[in-house]
Amino acid sequence: MNSLRLLLFPFAILYGFIIWIRNRLFDLQILKSKTYSIPTIVVGNLAIGGTGKSPMTEFIIKILKDKRCIATLSRGYGRKTKGFKYVTVSSTADEVGDEPLQFKNKFSDITVAVCEDRCLGVETLMDNHDVIILDDAFQHRKLKPTFSILLFDYHSCLNPMFVLPMGNFRDLPGESKRADMIMVTKTPASVTLQEKVIIKRKLERKSGLSNIFFTSIHYGELVYLNKNRIEMNANTTVLLLTGIANPKPLLDYLTGLVKGIEHLGFSDHHAYTSNDILTVKQKFNQIKNPSKLIITTEKDAQRIRTPEYLALVESLPIAYIPIEIAFEDQEYRNIVEQKLLSICDRSVNES
Repeated sequence: MNSLRLLLFPFAILYGFIIWIRNRLFDLQILKSKTYSIPTIVVGNLAIGGTGKSPMTEFIIKILKDKRCIATLSRGYGRKTKGFKYVTVSSTADEVGDEPLQFKNKFSDITVAVCEDRCLGVETLMDNHDVIILDDAFQHRKLKPTFSILLFDYHSCLNPMFVLPMGNFRDLPGESKRADMIMVTKTPASVTLQEKVIIKRKLERKSGLSNIFFTSIHYGELVYLNKNRIEMNANTTVLLLTGIANPKPLLDYLTGLVKGIEHLGFSDHHAYTSNDILTVKQKFNQIKNPSKLIITTEKDAQRIRTPEYLALVESLPIAYIPIEIAFEDQEYRNIVEQKLLSICDRSVNES
């Protein structure tokens, strides 16, 4: 792997230079950014996938939805449609993407929309809402948000932060200076104070920020997709179905709870087919343990909960595990909550 990284080094230098030039053109206003009178909150990252943007977006929704009229705006990654589109509970992942559909199914009373042009999306939504939450829009520099929350996966902070294709960063780590707040996500329970100090100092040097918070993943109760249910316990064998960027935290979590795990993994935002579902069924039937269960992620559930696919596994117990972020200290959670509420009371009047 190290030899391969060295071979890719020249390409990473070229990619990094192009990204640097693009960002400087926006900083110098040669390329223009738009601001809006409505508060806009961006949740983003510098790496490619797997940092927990969806749980962070849901955390913000939970704080604001009963106090403000909010909308979420996403690109709708993986959808087969174009342009601005409202998400409804009857939408499909092919129409709007899996993450926006997840937001709508979980918070049916808020507005969820998708649009690859974030400025057009904001302009369509702003007259009827108090605040817009933009999922995965840190690199969308045509829009200058009121407030940006930048996420770093805990493990990525321990390694050198190389840009593509040498590493997995799609933007230069120094661009974290544009963020207003940094969250270190997926922090393991075994983390030491020394490790946190090292990570915080590293991010402070790159960003110039002091408001850096550590969060972890909290797993909820199983949500079954059909009427067939089996209790998950220490004697259960799990067939784990994932189409996410980083399934390791979920694998680690389940390892301590069940007898065995068979993992069927696909790429992030995988568009499942009927053949994929039949493969799931075949692998499940091959498990000899009578106490067995199919578990997937909440994001994957948006793609496989169609009538066609559920009919193929009608007789099998299949469920997903919802996740949410948890702060290391309730005081830190309160600080973030109050900051978000204060942002929503601001108006951006810049030209």
